[in-house]
Amino acid sequence: MSRKLFGTDGVRGRANSWPMTAELALKLGAAAGRYFRRDGSAAHRVVIGKDTRLSGYMLENALTAGFCSTGMNVLLLGPVPTPAVGYLTRSMRADVGVMISASHNPHQDNGIKFFGPDGFKLSDAAEAEIEAMVEGEIAPAKPENIGRAKRIEDGRGRYQEFVKTSFPNGLRLDGLKVVIDCANGAAYRCAPEVLWELGAEVIPVGVAPNGTNINDRCGSTHTETAAEAVVAHGAHVGISLDGDADRIMILDETGRVADGDQIMALLAARWAEDGRLAGGALVATVMSNLGLERFLEGRGLRLERTAVGDRYVVERMREGGFNLGGEQSGHIVMTDYATTGDGLVAGLQFLAEMVRTGRPASELTRSFATVPQMLKNVRFTAGARPLEVASVQAVIRASEARIEGRGRILIRKSGTEPLIRVMAECEDEALLAAVVDEIVGAVEAAV
Repeated sequence: MSRKLFGTDGVRGRANSWPMTAELALKLGAAAGRYFRRDGSAAHRVVIGKDTRLSGYMLENALTAGFCSTGMNVLLLGPVPTPAVGYLTRSMRADVGVMISASHNPHQDNGIKFFGPDGFKLSDAAEAEIEAMVEGEIAPAKPENIGRAKRIEDGRGRYQEFVKTSFPNGLRLDGLKVVIDCANGAAYRCAPEVLWELGAEVIPVGVAPNGTNINDRCGSTHTETAAEAVVAHGAHVGISLDGDADRIMILDETGRVADGDQIMALLAARWAEDGRLAGGALVATVMSNLGLERFLEGRGLRLERTAVGDRYVVERMREGGFNLGGEQSGHIVMTDYATTGDGLVAGLQFLAEMVRTGRPASELTRSFATVPQMLKNVRFTAGARPLEVASVQAVIRASEARIEGRGRILIRKSGTEPLIRVMAECEDEALLAAVVDEIVGAVEAAV
């Protein structure tokens, strides 16, 4: 079943423009409510969380109305990280969870992500079925069965206590000075509190959300802000989260950035030493660096690659019984602890290694030498299909022939934005730049 609304991570778009309108959010809530309430019984519930975007109020109210109209009782969590919604959906025995967030995107965008009763994101098939219901007639509940809505005051606290259980028993963060950049997003309260309660000296950044400054020159996509704070305060390490706190970047004591690949390499090697890396493999996407793959192979471990999107990483992990996976962009999925990427839990695992080994962040974030990689984006207008243009296809084929045996090329349409992403890896940096620029030029000409 095809999908038009749902991308690689829920429904996403510019706020107050299709599909991120109050009208569509109401229909999505009603459709999801009917999808998860097919047996018609009572006592069904949904938990709804959001980040700090101004448009979150509008979408939260519209979704609530939609769910209540089909008989679902709504529990409103307020601003909490995306992984908190996954955890609380299962913990509070909800039938469905919803996170209102556009992750690392600017405040003008927003999105709606769904979680099933097991706390995992919905499958493509489930999303397609909900989408089909949006386009049809959705049967409302009888007047006496309309749902209720109420605020849950302790949702964030429940999640914080859970997160602390992921930190190894017997270890503390006493003596560590940690910069935590919350991107003026969903973790602006919980992340600094968790780190402080575990003993760290905390320097908070990006903890003054105003509805429009989420991800604005801060967070995991703008690490220079946290890097400056690390150097200025003489911190031992910096942690940068994105707007909904399911991504992380680590900054060492010099302000140098380590992406998801380096974090996964450290954790995979450590877990393998402890005999707890299930299946002897790490699951990552096609975007992860060749250097990571070589690092794992050198330790007798495997890299299982998936399509881009943390949900596809999780699907492969569940299929193969693996417990560690993620993305170069900073989603780190540890199913021993969480059902989706959790930046705060990943950060605590990294800090635990610093405490356990006594080694500085600069050593722990350099597990392997990266193969030179270049990524460029080309924006296109709605309805355009530049990758289907013959001239673009011809340039791609020629570039692949030039780089064959020395690297790889990956070209894909973004699942969250109207972008064509052109990525290549090659030891020969001159050749790398040439093939990427040629493909980008062809795509730009086509659009």
